[in-house]
Amino acid sequence: MKKISITYLLLGLFILAASLPAQEPTRVGTTAANFLEIGYGAAGSALGDAYVSMADDISALYWNPAGLAAMRKNQAQFVYQPWIAGIKTSFAGVGMPLGNYGTLAMGLTSVNYGDMKVTTMAMQEGTGELFSANDMSFSLAYARNLTTWFSFGASFKYISSEIWHTNASAFATDLGVIINTYFFSPNGRREQGMNIGMSISNYGTRLRYDGIDLTSPIDILPDENGNFSDVPGRFHLSEWELPLIFRLGVSMTPFYTDHHELLLSADAIHPNNNGESLNLGAQYAFTSAGFGRLFLRGGYKALFMKNSEFGMTLGAGVETFLLYNTGMKIEYAWRDMGILGAINSFGVTLLF
Repeated sequence: MKKISITYLLLGLFILAASLPAQEPTRVGTTAANFLEIGYGAAGSALGDAYVSMADDISALYWNPAGLAAMRKNQAQFVYQPWIAGIKTSFAGVGMPLGNYGTLAMGLTSVNYGDMKVTTMAMQEGTGELFSANDMSFSLAYARNLTTWFSFGASFKYISSEIWHTNASAFATDLGVIINTYFFSPNGRREQGMNIGMSISNYGTRLRYDGIDLTSPIDILPDENGNFSDVPGRFHLSEWELPLIFRLGVSMTPFYTDHHELLLSADAIHPNNNGESLNLGAQYAFTSAGFGRLFLRGGYKALFMKNSEFGMTLGAGVETFLLYNTGMKIEYAWRDMGILGAINSFGVTLLF
């Protein structure tokens, strides 16, 4: 019965992926806080964002909170990711396994858009003032293995956006599951079998900007006598949805030995502000008993998405084992953004 259920799930994933080219983008540019779509974690980024069924470290806070249940040590991760047009993004997270009680984790994502000139219709070259814009998301997550082959995770987040003296905030949740199977295992062990992952991200309240920058003097009765020209008026902005993302993916290990491992992954993506797409990734890992592990990664992001500037991704990583059961991972990812250039991501993870 279990095999039949999984077979139907795989069939549904195949049908979804096969239908992707027929989908057309809808509602492009209709959501706020779109920094939540960028992707944080050098490993997942190097795999073309095909990471929903593979996430097993602190970066699972972004990809799939269920992956936090795979942590066996305390972790602290720091990611620095310069974005396009001089925008700087970063991520920091820490997690702690609690044995049979699951895993707790928290993370902070921040985006700094830099200083920009204040301009008006009368002074289009600038008034001499500068303003800045910042986005932030704070997450608190919990994950647990409900059985040896099924894990569940949930993340609750507070989202804040600020443009000069105008700001907005929202609350959202991420939910995810990961299923470990024996399918296609090269050695008959579940650890090297096919994983199925699913997550829904940023399901929450809407953003509405408000602040003193929206206040402006108006003349409420321009055709009548009286001093009405300095009445303070305030723009009442519309609410904006968050970028809701549904991910469904699989990963498998077609080749595995004590020192070499090849892993392939694919994610089907359904956002609420664009068309469906497919992400593909591949990872080769070499394990040395006296050193640690070396990772080489590659992938392709947003396959079948119309007018996408995303494309090939590459990356590498090193995990070293240190004294007193501690370790460190250093990871790098490169992403092609078409006419927007290339994006680099740098990550450091401490295991303790």
